[in-house]
Amino acid sequence: MITASVVIYARRDPIPHSRESTVSNVVFPAGFTFGTATSAYQIEGAVAEDGRAPSIWDTFSAIPGKVATGESGDPACDHYHRWPEDVALLSELGVSAYRFSIAWPRVQPTGDGALNPAGVDFYSRLVDALLERGITPWVTLYHWDLPQALQDKGGWINRDTAYRFAEYAGLMAERLGDRVRHWITLNEPFVSATAGYQTGRHAPGERLGDGAFAATHHLLLSHGLAVPVLRERLGSSAQVGITLDLSGVVAASDSTADQEAARRYDAWKNRIYTDPVLRGEYPKDLDEVFPQRPDPVRDGDLELIAAPLDFLGINYYTPKLVAAGDGPAGADVLPWRDHPVDDMGFADAPETFGELLRRLVADYPGLPPLVITENGVGLRSEPATTDGPIADTARVRYLEGHLRTLADAIADGIDIQGYFCWSLLDNFEWAHGTAVRFGLVHVDFTTQRRTPKASFAWYRDFLRAQRAQHADA
Repeated sequence: MITASVVIYARRDPIPHSRESTVSNVVFPAGFTFGTATSAYQIEGAVAEDGRAPSIWDTFSAIPGKVATGESGDPACDHYHRWPEDVALLSELGVSAYRFSIAWPRVQPTGDGALNPAGVDFYSRLVDALLERGITPWVTLYHWDLPQALQDKGGWINRDTAYRFAEYAGLMAERLGDRVRHWITLNEPFVSATAGYQTGRHAPGERLGDGAFAATHHLLLSHGLAVPVLRERLGSSAQVGITLDLSGVVAASDSTADQEAARRYDAWKNRIYTDPVLRGEYPKDLDEVFPQRPDPVRDGDLELIAAPLDFLGINYYTPKLVAAGDGPAGADVLPWRDHPVDDMGFADAPETFGELLRRLVADYPGLPPLVITENGVGLRSEPATTDGPIADTARVRYLEGHLRTLADAIADGIDIQGYFCWSLLDNFEWAHGTAVRFGLVHVDFTTQRRTPKASFAWYRDFLRAQRAQHADA
């Protein structure tokens, strides 16, 4: 029997969505981690400084038409030069943790061999500055910026890239592991594999169809190879996990065709990652998702991929409304009409977030503790103002609803240990360029001026209230 993990097959019309939701009277557990997150290519800029070599996103962004606005990740938010200002914003926000990624081509330009001292020193200074302000660093080792030199050898289609990643992970653990105790191997391997190698919407822009399964497997293998290396270099007190982007899947109707499409889409989007990481096997319906796939799986691979985790990171944005169609896995994703949607077309439906968390617990006995490593909303029309913060009320509404849902899940006994809002800064939003803004802080990409939004003030005040409630307890 095929397990329908983190999927909602019944079409419910509409999902209840309260505008009265509030978290002002909710107390999260003592020690709960609240943070915000960024990624290297989206904010750093300085793509040719201090020994950094090109990544696949530098190459991809230079191809006309690949990025909607014609931009690249240079200068993005110029964080490479302005990081002290951004650390000060984190301190003002009052978060207890900051999740950021390391640019692999900045610290190991060719993806092999010795580390680049200048690149490592940048992250070392950042870590020190965070710790000085009482902010715990959470490092993501791979957030999509593969060194172009490795792509020239096949990228994630090439099994050797997984071994190069494990070596890179070990070297970074040696350099930062004395101060960094929270490590995430991969961010969203689904996007890396499918958008990068199946549909071509993201770097490196390959359109390999079922051949993209090799990228899926080698990404997961890289995680499996890196986990024991990290544990050896970091010791038992370190926390090691992976971040998966998961979505509830809602069938567009009760028809058999749409129900089956939802099941296949769930396998393609969710279970092809959760099953190997949490069970050591691929979904039973894998043949329906990648019928013409290559077979890159070798003896022992799945045991490596299922290495025990200290936490499972979940990036959650929206459920998917699915009907039978011509898209991947024989499914089409339909636009939402029953809920508020952001400028990415993502539905603001926090109840589905709770259902996803509960299905994970039900479908995966022994599930490790969960950390929500990304959650946020993308908006286009957010010009800076001179008479007060940007009134990004849709973002405040979204964050409040999802935090309320998270608190309810914790009250129901689900082991959730942290929440990271995406994102600290407006940034380079991949193929959308800078047209879509996810930040708590507005960035003027001409002047690089940072302006906190209303959502920044809301999150800051929410965190202050949490601290005060625990202080009074």
